[in-house]
Amino acid sequence: MSKKHPVVAVTGSSGAGTTFVKRAFENIFRREGVNPAIVEGDSFHSLSRVEFGEKVKEAEAVGNNHFSHFGPEANDFAAIERTFKEYGEKGASKKRYYLHNDDEAAEQNKRLGCNKTSGEFTPWEDIEAGSDLLFYEGLHGLAADDNQGVDVSKYVDLGIGVVPSVNLEWIQKIHRDHEERGYAPDVIVDTILRRMPDYMNYITPQFSRTDINFQRVPTVDTSNPFIARDIPTPDESLVIIRFDDPKKLNIDFPYLKSMLKNSFMSRRNTIVIPGGKMSMAMEIIFAPIIQKMINESK
Repeated sequence: MSKKHPVVAVTGSSGAGTTFVKRAFENIFRREGVNPAIVEGDSFHSLSRVEFGEKVKEAEAVGNNHFSHFGPEANDFAAIERTFKEYGEKGASKKRYYLHNDDEAAEQNKRLGCNKTSGEFTPWEDIEAGSDLLFYEGLHGLAADDNQGVDVSKYVDLGIGVVPSVNLEWIQKIHRDHEERGYAPDVIVDTILRRMPDYMNYITPQFSRTDINFQRVPTVDTSNPFIARDIPTPDESLVIIRFDDPKKLNIDFPYLKSMLKNSFMSRRNTIVIPGGKMSMAMEIIFAPIIQKMINESK
């Protein structure tokens, strides 16, 4: 961990809503005049899209039906740890981009003068000099693997988990992958099942290492996520916000309750808010934390 060059990591599984949190932080950074170095979690996959497909087939051929993007075999946990450590020490490291589609490939090829295609990675490049903090958003911001001797969380100054209830998470993933990526429903369900062991071993444990967790819980029936016609709206949800150490972050619960109408405390370190207030809550909670980080770094 580093006061001079802080690292903020937002972590959650695919379809959990980490991008929503990223947008809230972008608002804070813009309003507070913070210059972040943004690192994308997908850039630390260790396999291209084609290579991943080949590895899945190889695994299935020997009876392993659980090779997934959630596990260490398809990711470079050591590279995440190294990036966070280097940035914390020097305010500098390397980054690259995973190209999700043709538009991203065209944009990065033009910027870098390379010839990469969708599903590949751009070359590693230096993180821009002069940034105030490193901001990571992705699957493994607080990952650990005893077999590799890796614990990414050691180098994170503020760890944030985004954790919808499991059925809601699946509904969000099914709808996103079908509507935005064109995957057939049976393919999406197969992916969910294939990822389950790695989800339990490498995704879920991260939420015990976070400083703050946001868990959205629907207030409508999501008993069978595989037939849900739509995603429950924020107004059809509650958000549970759990702080690992409220004193460390100077959390003022009476103030939060006064600012977030209809919120209530469920435990001494946990506040429950209406789902529609999640974005507002994030900005109220994180703005002073980020301000303090920047002041201490200077």
